[in-house]
Amino acid sequence: MSEKYIQANGLKLAYDEFGDAANPTILLIMGLGTQMIAWPIAFCEGLADHGFHVVRFDNRDIGLSEKIREAKTHKLARMIFFQKLRIPYQVPYTLKDMATDAVGLLDALNIDKAHIVGASMGGMIAQLVAVHFPERVLSLTSIMSTSGNSRYSRPKPEVLKAMAKRASGAAQFDLDSAVAFWHVIESPDYRSSDDTLKAKILASYNRNNHPDGYARHIAAIIHGGSRVELLKKISAPTLVIHGKSDVLVPVEGGVDTARHIKGAKLELIDGMGHDLPAQLLPTFIKLITAHAQSA
Repeated sequence: MSEKYIQANGLKLAYDEFGDAANPTILLIMGLGTQMIAWPIAFCEGLADHGFHVVRFDNRDIGLSEKIREAKTHKLARMIFFQKLRIPYQVPYTLKDMATDAVGLLDALNIDKAHIVGASMGGMIAQLVAVHFPERVLSLTSIMSTSGNSRYSRPKPEVLKAMAKRASGAAQFDLDSAVAFWHVIESPDYRSSDDTLKAKILASYNRNNHPDGYARHIAAIIHGGSRVELLKKISAPTLVIHGKSDVLVPVEGGVDTARHIKGAKLELIDGMGHDLPAQLLPTFIKLITAHAQSA
C-alpha cells in the first residue's frame, strides 16, 4: 500500500491513486465500515488501464482516515424506533456529510469533475454527491446499493441480527465468525475459500480496527432514510449494478434506485451477492468504463 494523506472537508483522509492524474478521474467510495482496500487492486488497475485516473479513499471514521472519537450515537434498536415514529434525533454525522468529504477530497486534489462510483453505503454517498454537487459529477455508478426505501432495503433477518450485534459492540473480533458472516453475504456462484476470506479480513483488521466507526456509519444510514425524492433530481448519466443473489441489500433496492433516476441503466448480475468477487471484476470494469466513456 502507498497511502497518502490529505485534508478534505476539515478531516484528514487516507487515499491512494492509480493511473495518470491527467486522465479523467474515477472516484471510488466504499461501503459500511469498510476500508478502501476492499476495492481490489486488480479492479483499480483495470480501470486505470482503460485511460482513467482512479482514486480510492477511506471514509471518515474508518481505516486510516480521521476518527470522530468524541461522537456518541444511539443504539440501533432505538434509532429504528425513532425512525418509525418520525421522532427527531441527532447523529454524529450524516451521509450528506460523507458526500461532502468526497467532494472535499476532489477539491484537495484539484479535480474539477469526476466519475463517481460507490458500493453499498458508498453507493448511497455517491448518489448524494450527484444530488448535491451535480456540477462535480461526470457520471454516477451505484453498485449493490439502494434508494433508502425501507420496503426494499431490509437485509435478511439473520444478516440484520449479525449486523446489530456488531454495531452494539457486543461481539469481540472473532475471525471464524467474520468468515462465517462473509460466507452468508458473498456471491453464491463465486464463493471464496476460508483461507481467502481470512486473508482479506485480517488485512483490514491489521490495517485498522475501529468498530465505533462502523456503528456511526450505520447511524448515518438509518438517519438518512429514503432518498427516493432526491434521486429524482439526479441529472448525471447513471449506471446501477446489483447482484440478483444479494441478501444484505436485496436486488429490489437496486431496481428501485434505477427506477427513480431518469435515464438510469440497470445491470442485474446472476449469482452475485454483496461483494466484488474476482471472477466478476472484468465485468465490472467493462460496465463502468463503457458507462464513463459514453457519459
